[in-house]
Amino acid sequence: MNFQLGKIRALVIDADGVLWRGRQPLPGVPAFFDFLRARNIPYIIATNNSARPESDVVEKLARYGTPIEESRVLTSSLATALSLPRVAPDAKRVLVVGGEWLGTAMTRAGYQVVEQDADAVIVGIDWNLTYEKLKRAHREIRRGAKFIGTNADKTFPSEEGIIPGAGSILAALEAASETAPIVIGKPERMMFDIAVEKMGVPPELTATLGDRLETDILGGQRAGLRSILVMTGITTPEMLAQSSIQPDCVFDDLVALREAWERA
Repeated sequence: MNFQLGKIRALVIDADGVLWRGRQPLPGVPAFFDFLRARNIPYIIATNNSARPESDVVEKLARYGTPIEESRVLTSSLATALSLPRVAPDAKRVLVVGGEWLGTAMTRAGYQVVEQDADAVIVGIDWNLTYEKLKRAHREIRRGAKFIGTNADKTFPSEEGIIPGAGSILAALEAASETAPIVIGKPERMMFDIAVEKMGVPPELTATLGDRLETDILGGQRAGLRSILVMTGITTPEMLAQSSIQPDCVFDDLVALREAWERA
């Protein structure tokens, strides 16, 4: 374990379940980021959330006493915008099913947001989803537009409990159009590849740090990264014992991870 930690030179960090749970910060967040800064370890906070801008993560961490730069945050909206030249190189016009921020991210990246004759259909979580939106997106996909999802999370934890996520919208459109989406967010490797490129550190010297086996850990492994699991979020000891997805290292929380890393 110590040998593996000692080799890590960069991190792709999940947010919910690692840095905070709901509105509450998890133990050891400021000290952990102080540790990374002191050792010049670059990091990217990568979140599947497509509904809110990167500045939301910055503001939330600032409230917890942890100032970071916005350039260190990668949402699935931004990752999708950055990925479009790779997955849909000829696309200029996009139809968006998602929140206002997803459309803004596409516009900032130079794409024209349209309601018909689109080159690509971009789908994220949409709190105001209507049948008309689904019908319009379905028509464009059937017509030949690239079908791209920000993430495939079927559910989403909220104050109301578990509610449908972006993956449920993708599933509806896939069933109707008989076309599988290209998914950018975790656990697909595209998001991790972008994060690694932004940091400029080789994958074999980079680790994914998360609380979910099926997204954070699996996605990082697909991208050739080391993997660190913290037990402050979704994964329980029972889930870990029964899963075929096994991380390189497991820690109770960020405090335990930092202490082990310091020893390494």
